[in-house]
Amino acid sequence: MINNAENKNYQNILELSVDRGEASAIALAVEQSDCLLILDDQKARRLAAELNLKYTGTIALLVEAKSKGYITSVRPIIDKIRKTNFHLTPELEKRILQSAGE
Repeated sequence: MINNAENKNYQNILELSVDRGEASAIALAVEQSDCLLILDDQKARRLAAELNLKYTGTIALLVEAKSKGYITSVRPIIDKIRKTNFHLTPELEKRILQSAGE
């Protein structure tokens, strides 16, 4: 188990590769057992994979939420996401909507 000081040092090291928020999430995941990170940045995903951490992305969570009935549609959320700096190609958006049955 990593103590708070070790976690902060580990986070500082991770920040050399990814931004502060992702470094913080990854450092916390390292000290937890069986957790799932939500990462959309490719560098952060590669780092999580190297550390054998489980991760998923925002879009996969949306599709899963719809399949379990927590939300009725993915499309309006994707429309809102598209207005941010989140990168989503038209091809990927099409595949997402197809997998969500929309």
